[in-house]
Amino acid sequence: MTSNAATAPTAPKVKRDRTHYLYIAVIIAVVLGIAVGLLAPDFATELKPLGTGFVNLIKMMISPIIFCTIVLGIGSVRKAAKVGAVGGIALVYFFVMSLVALGIGLIVGNILDPGTGLAVTDAVKDTGQAQVDAEAKGTTEFLLGIIPTTMVSAFTEGEVLQTLLIALLAGFALQAMGNAGQPVLRGIEHIQRLVFRVLAMIMWAAPIGAFGAIAAVTGSAGLEALKSLAVLMLGFYVTCVLFLILVLGTLLRVIAGVSVFSLFKYLGREFLLILSTSSSESALPRLIAKMEHLGVSKPVVGITVPTGYSFNLDGTMIYMTMASLFISDAMGTPMSIGEQIPLLLFLLVASKGAAGVSGAGLATLAGGLQSHKPALVDGIGLIVGIDRFMSEARALTNFGGNAVATVLIGTWTKEIDKDRVNEVLAGRAPFDEKTLLDDHHGADDTDADSGGLPEAGGEKELAKT
Repeated sequence: MTSNAATAPTAPKVKRDRTHYLYIAVIIAVVLGIAVGLLAPDFATELKPLGTGFVNLIKMMISPIIFCTIVLGIGSVRKAAKVGAVGGIALVYFFVMSLVALGIGLIVGNILDPGTGLAVTDAVKDTGQAQVDAEAKGTTEFLLGIIPTTMVSAFTEGEVLQTLLIALLAGFALQAMGNAGQPVLRGIEHIQRLVFRVLAMIMWAAPIGAFGAIAAVTGSAGLEALKSLAVLMLGFYVTCVLFLILVLGTLLRVIAGVSVFSLFKYLGREFLLILSTSSSESALPRLIAKMEHLGVSKPVVGITVPTGYSFNLDGTMIYMTMASLFISDAMGTPMSIGEQIPLLLFLLVASKGAAGVSGAGLATLAGGLQSHKPALVDGIGLIVGIDRFMSEARALTNFGGNAVATVLIGTWTKEIDKDRVNEVLAGRAPFDEKTLLDDHHGADDTDADSGGLPEAGGEKELAKT
């Protein structure tokens, strides 16, 4: 702390203090939102637009941040094969961890057996049928949907994977241009700083968004839904925590030598943001910025994080497994292991095709059951009341899984600065909450950063002129 104070006397303290108060305000807003939701549920549900508006403001920034991060990362790497290796390792890892998450959900769901004895009324059946999303895409449509109508429409439609494709093409094109592409890279670097500064300004609306989102969720669900389905909800939360700590924590310690508790403490504000908005997308831009600050190279962060938000959905996998078993038990038609495994493998594929659908967890589950076992769709109405509470656990688990994946893939590809990781997690290199960027600070006032993020083989983030 003293060395950091010597290099940057007063400004960092002011910035840390102000954002510290901001997140205290978020916690207060969450408590007030729960109170309003319980005391005045009808009024609380009317506050939902506050939360929706804040999340939409964050989503507005996702496409430009992903584009700038990937273009700067790839455009400054001399070997294109490095980017391909990162993408290939990421996809294999995402698939394996999805299977692991499904397996864990399968074991816990069979042990808890929480759905037995519940009554499925006609009203519940109607509610379940209403959850089948007609807009859910099949695998082929999903893959074709990655190609945008125009290069600009990828930004206007807010499709993460479309933005990823355009950014990859632009990054490789700038890479091929060599020195002629350096002015473009410098321009994109300035745009990135502007976009992150705008995001930092938007974050000051977080308490308002958190208050509206939590109040609406609490007001719409109420205590009765929580009491009747407490076993399923608590079982799901405990399973997610065990998955993050035991499975991902062990991988992180063995492969990268990093404590999962230190990493999650570093990302504490992002977890709070997700908890208050029930949306992991609200923390996506900050995850990109913080992973780069941690010492993972821009190509790894730029490819792993956006792709993981569509393909590395550990929390959603656990949710779909446990919810499927819960519904089958509640409907009085418990599935044997031979029936469970094909259904869950089908849901594994279906979840990729509906990754961008609003309310993806419930919509994916409904669509998968409709296609594979239609008789179970009626039972989805049983969990609609607590789905928003469970969506928070899904979002937190998905976020934690993508943070761990970024560090692991950075380690496997040797695109991570281990000394930088230790400095950041020890608190000696604090994250700049004002700009959400530190590469321009690093060149001027820190030796640890060496002017930017690490590149294998001594390559610089941007060629200097």
